[in-house]
Amino acid sequence: MATSETQPLPNSRTEPDGSAIVRVLSYNVRSMRDDEDALARVIRACRPDLVFVQEAPRFFRWRKHAARLAAKSELVVLSGGATAAGPLLMCSLRATVERTEDVLLPLTPGLHRRGFATAVVRFGRARTGLLSCHLSLRSDERYAQAGMLLDRLAAMDVPHAIAAGDINERPGGRSFRRLAGQLQDCWAVSPWGGEHTFSPADPRRRIDAVFATPGIEVLGCGVPSGLPGVSAHDLRAATDHLPVLAALHVPAV
Repeated sequence: MATSETQPLPNSRTEPDGSAIVRVLSYNVRSMRDDEDALARVIRACRPDLVFVQEAPRFFRWRKHAARLAAKSELVVLSGGATAAGPLLMCSLRATVERTEDVLLPLTPGLHRRGFATAVVRFGRARTGLLSCHLSLRSDERYAQAGMLLDRLAAMDVPHAIAAGDINERPGGRSFRRLAGQLQDCWAVSPWGGEHTFSPADPRRRIDAVFATPGIEVLGCGVPSGLPGVSAHDLRAATDHLPVLAALHVPAV
């Protein structure tokens, strides 16, 4: 398998035909309860155009905390946070934002409320829908939420879409397979860097993922261990998950 040292991911750019190469990062930040500066360093080093956050701050002054993380990461808040029950989207100034919507999913009594942070953005003439998610710990609810995710992407009425987040399940699980049956599991399509995302001290499970609709070309996807500026210390200190970085070629429309 290729590693980040032997095959660098392409840089962000808009192609002459209006299509775009977009760098996407998915990251569970555990409510920013760990080393916030290490977290921001990891994000900056990945040079993402889009960040799909899970477990963003949801309580006291949550907007202030999200804005601080975005500023430290040299990005801006796009949508989500407490209004999406934890998922958040951040973007670079390269993105032109068409619309955003935070979606709360049905609440199962006794379980944590879940939601989606969604948006539609453009890079040049490449237009795409975005969805950040954090699926349930309970199998039956997680499977239903995977279906809701697919329905939500279809309802966005966009030519291309990217969904990313903490699936809380390995690729062999039925919810993960439900998503991968209709979307590209970007790591499986073009593996790059590391595979496993949990936990940083001893990663043995791939439970975080980036998915893309079939029209998007996956140029590489994986944990950015060894990427210049991403230290093992920062990855362990930042949060209790490892991030997933992908480079995607989104066609023009």
